[in-house]
Amino acid sequence: MSRVTPDAAPAKLPPLFADWFARRGWSARRHQLEMVAAAQAGSHALLVAPTGGGKTLAGFLPSLIDLAERGPKPESGPGSGVHTLYLSPLKALTTDVERNLMTPIREIGLNIHVESRTGDTKQSKRQRQRDFPPDILLTTPEQLALFCAWEGARAYFADLKCVVLDEVHAIWSGKRGDLLSLGLARLQQFSPAMRRVGLSATIDDPDLIREWLAPHGSNAAESREAVRLVKGDPGAQAVVDVLVSEGRVPWSGHTGQHAIPEVYAAIQRSTLALIFVNTRWQSEFVFQQLWAINDDNLPIGLHHGSLAPEQRRKVEAAMARGDLRAVVCTSTLDLGIDWGDVDLVIQMAAPKGSSRLVQRIGRANHRLDEPSRALLVPASRFELLECQAAREAVARAAHQMHRYPSTDHSRLRAAIAEVHGLDPDRIICGVGSDEIIHFLCQAYAGPGTEVLFTEHGFLMYRISAMAAGATPVAAPATSYSSAASRPGCSAVSPPTSAVSARRQPSATPRTMSAMRSGTTLPHAM
Repeated sequence: MSRVTPDAAPAKLPPLFADWFARRGWSARRHQLEMVAAAQAGSHALLVAPTGGGKTLAGFLPSLIDLAERGPKPESGPGSGVHTLYLSPLKALTTDVERNLMTPIREIGLNIHVESRTGDTKQSKRQRQRDFPPDILLTTPEQLALFCAWEGARAYFADLKCVVLDEVHAIWSGKRGDLLSLGLARLQQFSPAMRRVGLSATIDDPDLIREWLAPHGSNAAESREAVRLVKGDPGAQAVVDVLVSEGRVPWSGHTGQHAIPEVYAAIQRSTLALIFVNTRWQSEFVFQQLWAINDDNLPIGLHHGSLAPEQRRKVEAAMARGDLRAVVCTSTLDLGIDWGDVDLVIQMAAPKGSSRLVQRIGRANHRLDEPSRALLVPASRFELLECQAAREAVARAAHQMHRYPSTDHSRLRAAIAEVHGLDPDRIICGVGSDEIIHFLCQAYAGPGTEVLFTEHGFLMYRISAMAAGATPVAAPATSYSSAASRPGCSAVSPPTSAVSARRQPSATPRTMSAMRSGTTLPHAM
């Protein structure tokens, strides 16, 4: 059972920010003040609050306060770099957050420079961002990986005070989470005092995220306690209906074509509807089917990842202005996007998970005190059961929380594990210098994790029981060693099979095949 850290007492807002809340007729929510208190204490933090509860503002509020008290930004030297780095899983979310963040900055009159950087950003703007770092940089995990590979990254992030991870539940459990762990460890090297802040609305077991979010301690409990848990007050219960079509419902299929007339009728009754589908092909199909019966010529848009960036931006701007009545979209719009006029979310076909469904439902009436409305449209009779199960899961607030092991180099790990009698899911493969291996420790190496280092396609004989912060133990000197110890590692002698494999490659072809495949590790990581 997760518990809120007892010392997470609310803080008071500076007069400049308190007056802004008052002018808008708002009052700061408890979890927003607790996030300010966590920042003042220098603590990492995980905020779990329902959609519409002001999570994004809570994540940025400590940074805005700190930057407001800083004064004019120096042109060079200490304090001239990036202060806060924001990471989101979606490019559209990054753009939306940039627009919303500028509202308090502009209305309060803060001298804070905010920019976004995604795969759609022009090269000229990227170069300018390198030469003149903004105070707050909004980007994605993939862009962070490219930044960390840049030779100037150490100086660029030397002033980094905080990293904000939005919708962290959507990143942490997969390969993107593995990539992001490496990026966070690298940033922690550049700026050791950097705080990590996670934001999410759909977390069933926050302790899993806290362990992942924290810089690794000596054990899981220590990692959890390093991240302060802040929970927001519950919001209004969502209203979720399942469409029972009057037409012929097929026994199989995934398009929902039979229900298109009823979906169109729901669009007519709403102000702005988001119609979510599960694939890009489905989005094109549903979009064409709706326009085929659009006798009222309602403005209906399309949004998915294969469209040109200009087309996506055009649809997003039209939504913000209230020019559209409906948008058919994929997962490109299902996280954190704040479109206040959306009053209905339609899910075509089964949502394939309650966590995803909760995120999509939250796009409607993006406010804490107003219920979101959603309509589930099963594509077949079997999916009617799936939709009903998803509806009940949303009502119980039961969200999936799975930790999926990374499958990168799975064949290499399996071969090595078989030879050396190790658990393949607890092996990390790395290549490079002591510095690289050290931040691999910070990113991945919890208690009991075996780490195998390779160099030039051969085993370096080193299989270590890694634990970040452990006292290094020198390995016995051999002709096959290039280093006696690793930072943060406990080193052991090589197994006989690893040494003999290098002397007699033909004796163990499976081992040598695995070793040769290690030459591709740096590129995949």
